[in-house]
Amino acid sequence: MDDLLQEFIAETRETLEALSGEIVAWESDPSDRQRLDAIFRFVHTVKGSCGFLDLPRLARLSHAAEDVLAAVRDGSRAPDTKLVNAVLAIVDRIGEIVEAIDAGVSLADSGEDLLIAALDEGSDSVAVTAAPTSQRTSSRSVRLNVDLLDRMMSGMSDMVLARNELARRLRDDGADPAVEAALERLSLTVAEMRDTVTRTRMQKIDALFSALPRMVRDTAAELGKAVTLHIEGSDVELDREMIEMMRDPLVHMVRNSIDHGIEAPAGRAKAGKRENGQLTVAARQSGNQIIIEISDDGRGIDVDRLVEKVAARGRPMRELIALSDKAKLELIFEPGLSTKDEVTSISGRGVGMDVVRANIEQIGGRIEIDNAPGRGLRIAIHVPLTLSIMSTIGVGVGGQRFAISRQVIEEIVTLRGDAIRIDMLGDTPTATVRERRMPLVDLGGILTIERTDADALPMLVIVGVPGGSYALAVETVLDHEELVIKPAAPAVMAAGVYAGQTLPDSGLPMLLLDCAGISNVAGLEFKRQVGIDDVVAEPVAEQVSALLFDDLDGVRRLVPLSVIDRVEPVTADAFRFAAGRLRLTVEGRIIPLAAMAEIGEGRDVSVLRLRDGETEVAYAIAAALDIVTLPETIVPAREAGPVAGVAAMDGDQIEVLDVHWLFATHGDDMQNRVPPLCLLDGNESAWMTTFLKPALEGAGYRVATRLKAGEKAAVVLTMDDAVTHAAPVVRLRHDRSQAANDGSVYRYDRPGLLAALLQRTGTGQAGAIR
Repeated sequence: MDDLLQEFIAETRETLEALSGEIVAWESDPSDRQRLDAIFRFVHTVKGSCGFLDLPRLARLSHAAEDVLAAVRDGSRAPDTKLVNAVLAIVDRIGEIVEAIDAGVSLADSGEDLLIAALDEGSDSVAVTAAPTSQRTSSRSVRLNVDLLDRMMSGMSDMVLARNELARRLRDDGADPAVEAALERLSLTVAEMRDTVTRTRMQKIDALFSALPRMVRDTAAELGKAVTLHIEGSDVELDREMIEMMRDPLVHMVRNSIDHGIEAPAGRAKAGKRENGQLTVAARQSGNQIIIEISDDGRGIDVDRLVEKVAARGRPMRELIALSDKAKLELIFEPGLSTKDEVTSISGRGVGMDVVRANIEQIGGRIEIDNAPGRGLRIAIHVPLTLSIMSTIGVGVGGQRFAISRQVIEEIVTLRGDAIRIDMLGDTPTATVRERRMPLVDLGGILTIERTDADALPMLVIVGVPGGSYALAVETVLDHEELVIKPAAPAVMAAGVYAGQTLPDSGLPMLLLDCAGISNVAGLEFKRQVGIDDVVAEPVAEQVSALLFDDLDGVRRLVPLSVIDRVEPVTADAFRFAAGRLRLTVEGRIIPLAAMAEIGEGRDVSVLRLRDGETEVAYAIAAALDIVTLPETIVPAREAGPVAGVAAMDGDQIEVLDVHWLFATHGDDMQNRVPPLCLLDGNESAWMTTFLKPALEGAGYRVATRLKAGEKAAVVLTMDDAVTHAAPVVRLRHDRSQAANDGSVYRYDRPGLLAALLQRTGTGQAGAIR
């Protein structure tokens, strides 16, 4: 509060000094409306500030002056000399009280009642100003014109660019160590000055939020509602000029939330909500932008009613119904639109969100709306920091350069090896970086720029945005630079993919990318909770994503997306029926392949590579179509099999694969285990290698004729009675009758051999035989 009080004192003192000439001029010509408006705005501002600063004497004086000036403005009272003298006396008294507050001394209130009485029409009171009791105190603070701060920042930016160019030249041409040391000292000085100059324009956003509690309280009381306000991020700093430009839009949206969004106590009780409405105003920094969010737990926006209101103003209903859900929500920005049926002091006058958006876009910002009917509304305002020197990474695509804030970059990787790959899930590209899957956005595609080399492997910039991360594909990654970022033209900022512009040491203008805006334009959806009410009438089921595909038998089916490792095309020579089952050869491994229909000879297909964390199964399909939300209700199949059930989607019945059945039937539980080692030993090793080794390997065992250093056999197979080992031994016989007498195994008795191995090793390998 001390900071706010000092700000109020400084602003009031500055305004009084600028207003002194206007007051004298108004005294000579009381009919001058322009000067009257200037004086009225001054006393009105003082009155508004006194409410939350708790300055009752100033509030009483300014309120009295405002009432009489309002009467003069609306023509109900003539501005005679007596009235002018009374107003001048009150303005002087306001100045004296402000100086006393700044000096920390008391000032008697004698005579203030007479000052107020002198304002009354026909009053005999004479306005007499009390003599000031103290001199203005010295201060180490100074108020600067914003234009001067802009010039300071511009000069600072030139220094940074000159430093960057000098460093580049020394790096390219080589330099004496003494010169490099001098450059290092210069860089440190420039960095310190840069931070100092940048902070001269910055102010805590608390200056914008501090008036909200009183405003919310008064507005809610006027509407008969109970609203609890939560403020977050008051310590976030924003350009001072931006704070002033954000004040009116913020007030408008907060009042709208209380009036339009939050229900009356009776309505909230009927909806199963707590009686007090919850309103949150939060601020946070994201790269070179400040995001201010206003969220409530009210009724949200009734989109159908919104469409009706727009249709009533002349738009064709057929055209409105055809709009997407997002486009329908955008109708809230229609000029002059109000969803209120009656005009109140709060809203309903047709000056609405269109004006708010226009004001935000003028300063290079944008507005996002997340609507949850019945549960709340979230409005996010993205505004730039105006002038800021920030650390960036340059990227290139199609011969053009762009900058990305280092704050949003998690890592930069090259598309190389299996750990980093790009897959297609239907028509949706995804990037997998060390088992972490995320959406992939091609920067050239978003900006409609053709790549210089279409065959070159892209580089992936992993960026974090509110709600999640995604991979941004670029052609090249350039140098790290510290750049001065300024807002671009409104038409450029309106594209939603840029956060500002800059001039690097190359002298060629460069745009700063807005990574959050790019994700919106690309259609990425990161789920966020709308509203802050933790009391919900019914729990919301978790949504499960699934892949919709056409199967080989011509049936359209669904499979949960979480079990899909990748979707990839395979050639006909990569799969074959071998050892009793269909198998796929991929990456030097053989994995089981399931299919709902026969794969024609020589036919190339796509496969889903399914994983449960340990085992992998491939599933052949005709084509991947889309990523959708798996319906909550699935009608189960009558018997166990590859289809778990049927779900209703868009009026059609879609089968859902039973992945549990697929893994239970086709999964090879030895894919990720180390099988027992069988040692073939004795005089008949040639026969055993030729006949026995393939059978054992087909059953899932490892087979060796000689142990390596450190290896131990789980079981030894021999046809020699003299062979002895520490490991269990299975003896094979040429004669079936002889084997029956001494517990050995006839060499062609396959079931008996596998049973003996199972008994000796204690494993379930016999179950793997087909």
